[in-house]
Amino acid sequence: MNTLVLNTLNAISYAAILFLLASGFSLIFGVMGVLNLSHGALYMVGAYVGWTIAVKAGASFWLGAVAGGACAGLISLVMEAGFFRRLYKQLNEQMLLTFGFVYIIDNVARWIWGSTYKAPFTSPVLLGSMKVLGARYPTMRMVIILVGAVIAVGLWWLQDRTRAGAMIRAGMDDREIAMALGINLPVVATVIFFVGSFIAGFAGVVGAQVMGIYPEMSMAIMLLVLAVIIIGGVGSVQGTVLGALVLGAIDAFGKALFPDYAMFTVYMAMVVVLIIKPSGILGRQG
Repeated sequence: MNTLVLNTLNAISYAAILFLLASGFSLIFGVMGVLNLSHGALYMVGAYVGWTIAVKAGASFWLGAVAGGACAGLISLVMEAGFFRRLYKQLNEQMLLTFGFVYIIDNVARWIWGSTYKAPFTSPVLLGSMKVLGARYPTMRMVIILVGAVIAVGLWWLQDRTRAGAMIRAGMDDREIAMALGINLPVVATVIFFVGSFIAGFAGVVGAQVMGIYPEMSMAIMLLVLAVIIIGGVGSVQGTVLGALVLGAIDAFGKALFPDYAMFTVYMAMVVVLIIKPSGILGRQG
């Protein structure tokens, strides 16, 4: 029973990190049509900045998380204003440009922080474990689940229950008509770009508690983001949540039951979804 509880909690906590990663990418691609493959690099920048604030400077862990998110968001604003506004609906150019950003950001990170692995770090308050359904589980992982749930509810409320969310959905469905109706979509898109990138940087600090920090992580993280989006569907908070939960469950139970084939099952799930429903389980058609 304890094994089942622990694996389930591992799946949910990992899914929370995946959701934080993929939700920003999904919103940016859905609203702006920008395929930002440097999203994983922004996650890495957030993780390094958070580590610098929380470990090197000895400040609060949560201050480090906010600073990591803010740094990723500011970098994304420079990218959006300087490059992406000129590449609307040009996916090939976007892919080449963002791959270039990945290599630039990776090398700058190596220059600033070095190539050594940074161990997980957290607030002293969150060290230790707590009892959940009869099993002891790390407090930090429970906090990750809580943070992921709060942000998921917040994004769902923003997208589905507010006027700003209605403008976001309008931009996803038909950019030209939305602008013709008077919606200042460039401003909305810029805000979404910052928010999505902020969440990625914030997720970098939170995710570092499970995966650590290393310079090569940006591409590995981006593969996970694409897997979540492919399974759940782009442009939907609910789809991103579902994709993250499916991937989290496959990862946790796959490693527990057949560790040698755990990574294979992740890619197999992507292939099955692409064959049955290419838009993702809850993705928007067309």
